[in-house]
Amino acid sequence: MLRESMQSWTDGQSDRYSSDQEDEEEEMIFGENDEDLEEMMDLSDLPTSLFACCVHDAVFEDDEVGQREQFEALFQNYDPSVTFQLFKSFRRVRINFSNPEAAARARIELHESEFNGQKLKLYFAQAPNETEDGDKSFLMPPQPVKQYLISPPSSPPEGRQ
Repeated sequence: MLRESMQSWTDGQSDRYSSDQEDEEEEMIFGENDEDLEEMMDLSDLPTSLFACCVHDAVFEDDEVGQREQFEALFQNYDPSVTFQLFKSFRRVRINFSNPEAAARARIELHESEFNGQKLKLYFAQAPNETEDGDKSFLMPPQPVKQYLISPPSSPPEGRQ
C-alpha cells in the first residue's frame, strides 16, 4: 500500500516536472513572443543562390529521358523564375533564385535528398564582399613604416676632393 501511494506520487511529480521543463525549452527555442520569432527568421542577409554538388551526370547530358528537366522541376517548385548554370566538369549546378526565402526553403527541404540514386548536397553561394578599399580578394603589400631610398652615393661636387 505504501509503495503504491509512493509510486503514484512520484509519477504525478515527474509529469508536472516534465511539462514545466518542456514549456521552458519551447520558450527558449521559439522565443517569448512573435517579435523574437520574426527576428530569428530574418532571411534577408542570406544569398539568393545555391550550389548543388554531386549532381548525377545525366543532368548534364542532352537526352530524351529529360533528367535535366526533372532536376530543374525540383527547384521550380520553390521559385518559378529560378535560373541554372551548369558546371559539367565539376558536377555542380548553380541555382539562382529571385529571393533568399526561396533559396533557404529549397536548401532546407532538398539538402541530402536523393536524385537519380545520388544524394544532392546543397550549399549557399558565398556573396561577394564589396568594400570601399577595393578588391580584398587579393593580398595587399604591407604598409611601409619608413620610405628609404636605396641609391648609390652621389659624386662629389666639382672642385671638391
